[in-house]
Formats: sequence, structure tokens, C-alpha cells
Amino acid sequence: MSNSLPLPGRPGPASRIGLPYLSPAVREFLTREAGSAGVLLAATVAALVWANLPGDSYEAFWTITTDVRVGSWALNLDLRHVVNDAAMSVFFAVVGLEISREITIGELRDRRTVIVPALGALGGLALPALIYMAFQHSGPAAAGWGIPMSTDTAFLVGVLALFGPRCPDQLRLFLLTLAIVDDIGAITVMAVFYSDGISVDALLVSALLVAALIGLRVARVWRLTPYVLVGIALWVAVHDSGVHPTLAGALLGLIVPAAAVDPTHRQRLAYYGSAVIEAATPERVRLANAAARATLSTNERLQDALHPVSALVILPLFGLANAGVPLDWATLKDASTSSVTIGVVVALVVGNAVGISLTAGIALRTGLGSLPGRVRYGHLIGGAVLAGIGFTIALFITDLAFDDEALRQQAKIGVLTGSLLAAVLGSLLLRYLGERLPLCSVDGPEGPPPLPSGPWIDPTLVAARVRRE
Repeated sequence: MSNSLPLPGRPGPASRIGLPYLSPAVREFLTREAGSAGVLLAATVAALVWANLPGDSYEAFWTITTDVRVGSWALNLDLRHVVNDAAMSVFFAVVGLEISREITIGELRDRRTVIVPALGALGGLALPALIYMAFQHSGPAAAGWGIPMSTDTAFLVGVLALFGPRCPDQLRLFLLTLAIVDDIGAITVMAVFYSDGISVDALLVSALLVAALIGLRVARVWRLTPYVLVGIALWVAVHDSGVHPTLAGALLGLIVPAAAVDPTHRQRLAYYGSAVIEAATPERVRLANAAARATLSTNERLQDALHPVSALVILPLFGLANAGVPLDWATLKDASTSSVTIGVVVALVVGNAVGISLTAGIALRTGLGSLPGRVRYGHLIGGAVLAGIGFTIALFITDLAFDDEALRQQAKIGVLTGSLLAAVLGSLLLRYLGERLPLCSVDGPEGPPPLPSGPWIDPTLVAARVRRE
């Protein structure tokens, strides 16, 4: 295996899995999410096996308590809530960073590009909740209406990666935009409807710390350390306020600046880089390193540091801590007749498919927006069914919604079953509708003709064609 750095112009891992038309930042995000899906799936299987071993080792392990004390302040969490409350804040910070980047300099700037997936996401939030409430509209189980609302980005991107180049890159971007808007809705629902016992004093401290983060952004502070330190303090304050502490991670990600950096930073890099070439000293190398970091936005540097940890460590840990459900005959029998389980399954599969397709279709028919090139309506329908994969945040809200362990188990079985059905049905529909049926798209009944290939083709003409599409 070579340890050499990739050379400019060589295809990286993102381009090798069929993502040549997307921006480098989006390609990197999708590649990491696709890799995360495999690790998360393995962790989920491991959790199910562990939870069904003889004895009670699974629950015994995840309910071990930990204590952190600083003076009179104490934090007492079991291992499951260390993952759910503390580690998952990093996951939500990455979500916030991606939302901020896309809104500031990414694909969410273009109204016509955003309007169709955004309205689709709203339909995918509202209809699943309504369908669940139709099955369970009263009693303690009614609190689970938020469970089927959110799409799991890692599994969604992972399934799309299986299609390789047969899945248009623009569809990946469309569904990523949908998932981002969906995450905004899910975070809002968690903050407003799944918080209790609010402490006004701690909430005021949280507001002051948010103001401090905004002050750092306004002052154009580019170093990561001040944002991270204030973010940790914000997590403690939000935890003590009664609002779920993962909101602190989302707020940090949303506030960290993502705007393009001042060009003078690149000029400084050229100056300090030349100084190192002339004579390398520790001080000159330190200044060159600082100048190099400053050429990337704070958002990009923080996301580069957190996203691998979130995708490959924290999400699998979350799956391992939360997906373990006893699958004995009695539990499965209760789940098969439970309105909670059935409601979650139907809401995930039918609610997302119909809600996303219907609202996105309305946006298309009324001319509010359009599908990106090479994406057919068949792709849209298949992608809407795939969006019913609601694993991570669905399990997360299950833990917040129910205190009754039996209800939690029934909801988790519904999440696992519904997500599996959505993945299988969505894949089949995407393959059949997206590849075989000549459904119309914005480029015509058959979509655009395939890109030419062969040694006699001028690459500049192909590049111009790609830019137009």
C-alpha cells in the first residue's frame, strides 16, 4: 500500500464511486455517509445478536452509570445516555455544519433547486406523523408521533451508493437536500416537543452562550478552539435547562461560519510557504501551518475533524446502544398486533413515499421548482420510498418519547421493520422506475442522451456538456 499523498488531478475515492459532477465538499460528505452506512448496519446486527443472547448482559452494560463532578455540579448518566446525550451532540453538530454550509455557499442557495426537495421534505415530515396519530391518537403511545418523521441520511446515501453510476449524481444531491431540510424539521420537533422540566436560569445561560458564538462569528474568528470551548459550555447549559442537550451541537454547527474565506489568507500562505522553502524553522513552519488552516472556512475545518468521528464511531455506537431489541416469540407476537409498531411501519413506508412524492409533485406541476437534469419522476418516486429509512433519529426520538420499555421495544421493532421495507422497496422501485420506465423528466421523455465516450472524444466538449447539465 502506498503512503504517498494523492496528486492533483488524480481521482479520489468519491469520484471512484460515481460522484464526478458534485462539488468536492458534497462528494466528501456523501462518501463518508456511504461508508458509515456499512459500519452502522454491522453495529445494528451486533446489537440485535447481543440483546438476544442468554442473560441480560446487553441492558446491564448500557445501564452502567457514570458520574462527573466539578464542585457542587454533578452529571449522572448511564452509558446509553452518554452516547445518546453527549456523543450524539457531535452527530448533530455535523448536521448543523452541513446545513450551514449548504445554505451559505452550497446547493441550498438556489431557490429552484431547493424548493422541490424542501417541499418534499415537509410532506415527508407531516404525513408520517399524521398516519401514526391515526393509529395511536391518545394515551402514552401517542407521544411517538415524531418517530417516523426523519430520514436516515447515512443509510439513504449508503443504499444509493449500491447503484453506482446508474444512479444520477443529481439524484444524490436532490435526496441530500431533502435529508438536510428533513433534519432541520426533526431538530425543531425535538427541541419544541420533546423537552420537559425547563429551567429558566439555565436557558438564559444557554442564550448568552449562543450570543457568544454569534459574536465569534461576527468578529470573524477563524480558529476552532474558541468555538469548541463555548460549544462545550453550551452543551452543559442546555443539558441543565431541560432541553435535550444534542440541540447544543446543532446550534454550534449552524453558527460556525461557512462563508468563503478572505483571499488575503491565501496570500499569507504563499508568503509563509516561500519562507519555509527558503529556510525551514519551527516558527516559520508554525506560521505556514496556521496560514494553511486559515485558507479553509471554520465550518470546513470543524466538519473535517468531526465528520469521520461521527460517521464511523458515534453513529455505530448509537446503533449498538439502541438497536438491541429482544426478538423472542412473545415480544414479536405483541409487536405484530401493536398499533405502535404497525403505525411506525406504515408511517415510515407509506407516509414518506406519499408525502414526499405528493408535495414534490405539486411543486413541479405548479412550476415552483424543477428536477435537476438527468433525474426522472421515477427516480423521485423511488427516492421518496427510500426516504422511509428512518433509523437514527427515529430510534433517538423513541428514547425521548416513551418511558415504558414495552412501548420502546414495539417502536424499535417498527423502526427496524419499516426501514428494512423502505430500503428494499425503494431499491426495487428506483431500479425499475428510474432505469426502465420512460417517465418524463425536465430534459424530455427519455432524459438527456448519454455522455459520449471513446478515445476520439474531445474532453473539453464533454466537460462543457456536463456544466450545461
